[in-house]
Amino acid sequence: MDFPGYAIGGLSLGEPKTTTFEMVDLCISRVPEEKPRYLMGVGTPEDMVEAIARGIDMFDCVLPTRNARNASLFTRFGKLIIKNSGYAEDFSPVDPECRCSTCKKYSRAYLRHLFNTGEVSALRLATIHSLSFYMDLMKMAKDAILHNCFSEWRMEFLSKYWSNQTDEEESKENN
Repeated sequence: MDFPGYAIGGLSLGEPKTTTFEMVDLCISRVPEEKPRYLMGVGTPEDMVEAIARGIDMFDCVLPTRNARNASLFTRFGKLIIKNSGYAEDFSPVDPECRCSTCKKYSRAYLRHLFNTGEVSALRLATIHSLSFYMDLMKMAKDAILHNCFSEWRMEFLSKYWSNQTDEEESKENN
């Protein structure tokens, strides 16, 4: 059927990522290339980049804002669990490459303090950063596609993104 666009859903609900992307590949192979392709519920930066590589155009997911409200911040260098003790005296921005108002004005230590004291402004500042990060991520992907260098950008982004996984490891040890 000739729809204006196509949605793929029912994925990312606990199955292995390999299965998710096998299904994305299968679905993508059956919809017209010239039509918009929308993948529902996929929201980690690395999964979005992988989905774009497979031909997905649009996403929606609660992950950026939900994680932000729970002190988990995405950066170009991986995910930060800002409540972790390692940020108590870290006066650098959440993401040194980010231009959002949170990163321009506040440090990791200050955000950690806000979360740990239950200050409601922590939720807003973290959400501002997360939404800005995601908008920048999509802009970078789009620019790479337009400049015919998406594969190189993807490898560089994922390499940088996975370069610092200490927060994930520390959180697993603390739970």
